[in-house]
Amino acid sequence: MIEQLETIEVQTGAEPRHSVIWLHGLGADGHDFEPIVGQLGLPRGAAVRFVFPHAPVRPVTINGGIPMRAWFDILGIDRSAVQDEAGIRDSAERVRRLIDRECDRGIEERNIVLAGFSQGGAIALHLGLRRAAPLAGIMALSCYLPLTHRLAAEHDPAMNTTPVFVAHGSGDPVIPIGMGRAAYEAVAGLGILAEWHEYPMPHAVCPEEIRDIAGWLGRVFGFASA
Repeated sequence: MIEQLETIEVQTGAEPRHSVIWLHGLGADGHDFEPIVGQLGLPRGAAVRFVFPHAPVRPVTINGGIPMRAWFDILGIDRSAVQDEAGIRDSAERVRRLIDRECDRGIEERNIVLAGFSQGGAIALHLGLRRAAPLAGIMALSCYLPLTHRLAAEHDPAMNTTPVFVAHGSGDPVIPIGMGRAAYEAVAGLGILAEWHEYPMPHAVCPEEIRDIAGWLGRVFGFASA
């Protein structure tokens, strides 16, 4: 039986009608992006529930098998490395249940953004592109697209109306920018409304990117301004 992920939640107003499920990177936890809520400067009166789940703890091969919070095992960074398909699909199912929980709490799927950084962004892309109903958007930060060879067969065209925000640092030493751009090209190649953002930064998030994220969230949620 798959256990429900533990989460941290931050609401910007009472009775939220929009949600952002934001997945952290390898070795971090749900607290990692908690501070970004206040930095986004969302419009006054924009009630959004931010959900920051903790990934399960598991051994990570590339880090010497040390147990840490990880959405899946990583055997290598280059594109030819074997991927932990079972771990990817397990985490995708766990996050899918978080989406279902938001729906049970009164948030429509079209008002939910699935976001993630690094390994969390990989899961956001993997799951989001396979949904059978459109989301408000998918945000993929400093990441890559896992199981690309299975995407065409598993992608649901119903998701093509879901906007996708793909961003990467030009100096990223962890996940080369070429892997991020390849993810964007794969998504755009499906006919999805995707946009590419590149910033002069390493494997991180910068102020300019945060401003762009705020503006994008305002557009996909239909806020007057952001």
